Amino acid sequence: MAEPDRNGEPETTQYPAGVVDVAANMLTSTAALPERHLVPVGEVSAAFRARGCHTFRDAAGLLWNLPYGRNADRADYRLVLVEGRGTCSTKHALLAALAIEQRIAIELRLGIYQMTDANTPGVGRVLERAGLPSIPEAHCWLRHLGVDVDVTMPPGLPAVARSFLHEETIGPDQIGAYKARVPVLSYRIKWLVNINAIPPLAPATKSCPACRR
Repeated sequence: MAEPDRNGEPETTQYPAGVVDVAANMLTSTAALPERHLVPVGEVSAAFRARGCHTFRDAAGLLWNLPYGRNADRADYRLVLVEGRGTCSTKHALLAALAIEQRIAIELRLGIYQMTDANTPGVGRVLERAGLPSIPEAHCWLRHLGVDVDVTMPPGLPAVARSFLHEETIGPDQIGAYKARVPVLSYRIKWLVNINAIPPLAPATKSCPACRR
């Protein structure tokens, strides 16, 4: 897996609001992932091999076919195989952990996009009750040889195009507290200030209770 932190800082890419990155048109397929045989190393590899997965693509296909669902611990990607469900974060973090054990160059990507009813069906009612047209939200996926792959939803469901405002490479263990507090919280605070939903924070974010935890 590509190193998420070569010089002490995660690799990041910033985009002007509304710009559609190549990641907005992800492949909802495992075809772009390597057909690498799984060697018997590590607990994640053992868990997939025990479930009949012989290659990395087999493992990705197994997770792709699992239903979408939040896990008991959103930061523990190992629960995906135990509970038989997963989110964009836990499914892709588990595959990224497998890639690390198998020494396959695959990145776990985290992006921030404006969540609306158009790109996240069903959220419209919640946003309407809050009086908001959209809200910044996070999404995770994999990148292999420059190709973005999303196995969040089972096959047969329509693909969703998203315009990312920010994206970066993270490690599997960063899908919990780091994901929630650093990029997501930061973008939500900036966005709420921009739409005058909250007053500017001074200094920085110290007046936000969530930032002092």
